[in-house]
Amino acid sequence: MRRNTIEFVTKPLTNNNQYKKTWKTIEFLSKILSKYNPDSDGYQMMKSSMRELILMDSNIYRLRIAWILDRVVQNNAINIRYLEMDTKHNVIDENKLLSLDNTWIPTAFGQLLQRGQSSTKDGSEWSSVYFDCDLRLWFISYTALILETNEQNNINDNIHNEKSIRGIISADIDISGTDINQCETNKQQLYNPNYQSVVLTLEGTHKCHSETSQCIFAKGQGWFRGGYKCRCRDGYHSAVANLGPMFNGSVVEQAFEDKRNGKNPSYDYMFYCKRCAAGCDVCEDESPCLSSYNWAFRISLLTITVLCIIFTIVLGLYIYRFRKLKVIKVASPIFLCITLLGCSIMYSETAAIFPVLDVWTCVITKWTRHLGFCVTYSALLLKTWRVSLTYRVKSAHKLKLTDKQLLQWLFPILLVMAIYLSTWTISAPPEAIYLVDWNGLKFKQCDYNWWDHSLVIGEFLFLLWGIKVCYNVRNAESFFNEAKYITYAIYNITLVNISMIFIHILILPNAGPDVKYFFGFVRTQMSTTTTVILIFGPKFYRVIKGQGDSWDNRVRARGVTASFSINGVGLVHEETTDLYQENEELKEEIQKLASQVEIMKICQMEFKNRHLPKPKHGTQSSTNSNIMNISTNPISGNASSTQSPIVKAIYSKFETNDPNSQRISPNAELISEKV
Repeated sequence: MRRNTIEFVTKPLTNNNQYKKTWKTIEFLSKILSKYNPDSDGYQMMKSSMRELILMDSNIYRLRIAWILDRVVQNNAINIRYLEMDTKHNVIDENKLLSLDNTWIPTAFGQLLQRGQSSTKDGSEWSSVYFDCDLRLWFISYTALILETNEQNNINDNIHNEKSIRGIISADIDISGTDINQCETNKQQLYNPNYQSVVLTLEGTHKCHSETSQCIFAKGQGWFRGGYKCRCRDGYHSAVANLGPMFNGSVVEQAFEDKRNGKNPSYDYMFYCKRCAAGCDVCEDESPCLSSYNWAFRISLLTITVLCIIFTIVLGLYIYRFRKLKVIKVASPIFLCITLLGCSIMYSETAAIFPVLDVWTCVITKWTRHLGFCVTYSALLLKTWRVSLTYRVKSAHKLKLTDKQLLQWLFPILLVMAIYLSTWTISAPPEAIYLVDWNGLKFKQCDYNWWDHSLVIGEFLFLLWGIKVCYNVRNAESFFNEAKYITYAIYNITLVNISMIFIHILILPNAGPDVKYFFGFVRTQMSTTTTVILIFGPKFYRVIKGQGDSWDNRVRARGVTASFSINGVGLVHEETTDLYQENEELKEEIQKLASQVEIMKICQMEFKNRHLPKPKHGTQSSTNSNIMNISTNPISGNASSTQSPIVKAIYSKFETNDPNSQRISPNAELISEKV
């Protein structure tokens, strides 16, 4: 049956670079002695090897070999042949019982020898630091096992190399003149050349307040306590300003002893660090690092914004209530409501940037700003685009785009914006980063990256297209001049956004949070509120004056009828009409137009026609005047006595059934002028 084994891994407690030669030599000698038989020369080779090793390595103060004579452990001691040699070549050679609790024997090795176990690997380890009372020196020992290899077969005929312990070789190193490091170390520090003369065995024994301060090793202090400094961690400052951010380790050690002995409690209130003010990465005192917020000022601006949102909701209700009035109907009530919805979303940005910003408020800010812009100005520009198409048509066939068709164009635009914002939110949500104001204080602001820049460029190109569309319809006539007001709104949002970019980037880049909030409020009011006033102000002004259901006579006098409106869609198809009455009116108009054309033809034939009998003397001028009157008003009911018989016959032939009717539609007048 195979015996239990324990494996040891070399874990040096001092810097390998300084003592590498020592522990390499000890391990090499342990391997040589693993095949050595001391009975052959009476331990002479051991003694000579020890003498040569001390001469070669100046780090070794004392070297010892404990050769096991009997593996039986009695009272935690084992019978050995003990050889010891120091730098003065003083030799101790004796048989004795070796206590396994000796300071130079590592604890793991003592437990291994006590249980009489073997190892499958070479074992070597550093001991703890100990003090030799006789020599008055501090030592650390590097100990290695001397193992003997025996080959035996197991049940499965496998060969195992079991290493029985034959002895222990140990080298004592004087560390009284070196520095000690009571601070915590890591693997990088262990192999740092700056720590070559440092013993790391006492790490973690400093008296710094680990939660608020950090232990910094100070070289050249010797083998004494307090060879370090306590430095306040980042985000903390000294509780006592006069002591500075670092405390002397020896003073801290003394203060800790006084506290433990009940003499002085200064350790707890003088040598600890306080947390810095909120937002401070490093600090020297309790001075604030974050810019203060004027909440009363911000609440007042937020209140105005909330009132604007309520106002847009009320406007939407009134749009629905007066949707059948001509001033509302020709402007497409559904697009007016969509515009108000976008304005409400844009107003919400002021509420999103009201608190101290974080990731979620930044996400809401981006959504309200860009989605509100897209909803508002897409609705306005699509209406203007429809006017542009209607205005530029050159055929006799009237182009008609309904609200439903425009909504089919609006939906993909909003879908693209929603997909872009969703992808932005999921993949790289905007963070709230710290900016520094002109007082050197920090405040949080949503960061701007290529997601913002790409979207701003797209919106700017969209506005440029809108400006082009507005320029195309600058001369288009429409009821209630809504095209003009939409043009003003597009120009306004473009100028406001450009102005705010210059203010934030060039003029006031280091403005504080309240100033930034104020400019955000101003931008929203100048863009959104101005749009609401331009689009809805003239409409409700006419409604209040009681003219909301009457046509704009100035525009109608120029030949624009109810079949044409700002959105390119008339009201005729939406109103219930009497087909018989409409047919009679059309026939009347055609008859009047035909009479005008015939009269103009006859008059031109009669005027200065030499084949007709000449008029009496003195009536030529009156005849010319009558002809001009006929061309101007050919169907006046009273024929002059001076008119020729042909003209009188024409009047009698084309006289209308209602001679008292003087009404001629604007279309008839327009065509008569062209004829």
